[in-house]
Amino acid sequence: MSGVVDPAREIVSVVDEHDVVVGQAPRAEVYARGLRHRCAFIEARDPEGRVFVHRRTPTKLVYPSLHDMFVGGVVAAGESYDDAALREAREELGVAELPRPTPLFKFLYDDGAGRSWWSYVYEVRVGAPVRPQVEEVAWHGFLTDEELARRVPEWEWVPDGLEAYRRLLAFRERGA
Repeated sequence: MSGVVDPAREIVSVVDEHDVVVGQAPRAEVYARGLRHRCAFIEARDPEGRVFVHRRTPTKLVYPSLHDMFVGGVVAAGESYDDAALREAREELGVAELPRPTPLFKFLYDDGAGRSWWSYVYEVRVGAPVRPQVEEVAWHGFLTDEELARRVPEWEWVPDGLEAYRRLLAFRERGA
C-alpha cells in the first residue's frame, strides 16, 4: 500500500517532564528506549450517551488484544494534541464527519517501569455509524456507564486507558 506509513516508523516528538519538545524519533525507538512522548485519549459516546469500547487487534505495537474505553494514540511530530485527537478519532472510529473532540485535561502517565507519556483526555459525540479500522479494532460495542463500570474489573484493559478512565471519573465527580 503506497502512502501508508508503518506505525513503527512514524516520527513522534520526544518531550520532557514539562511536556516541552526536546527531540524526535521513530515510534518504535520511542517505545524501545522508553522515551517520553505525547498521546491523545478520546472518549467517544453515541447519541444515547453510551461509551465506545473496543478490543485492540493482536498486531498493535503496545497492549495488543486488550480492551480500551478510549480511541486515540500517539501525537505525531509537529502535530498538536487537538489535531491528533481529531485524526485518531476519525481513523479509529471510521467516521469522516466527526466534530472536533473537546479537550478535558492532561496528565503525565507513568507505567511503573520507567516509561511515561503525556496523556491528553478528550470527549466527542459520534452521530454517524462507526466503522472501526480492522487494523486497530478487533471488537467494538457501545456500553452504558453502568455496563462499563461492571466490565472494568472483569476484562483486561490497557493500563494507560484504565488510568485515564479513573482520572476522567474523578474529573467529572469534581464537576469540572
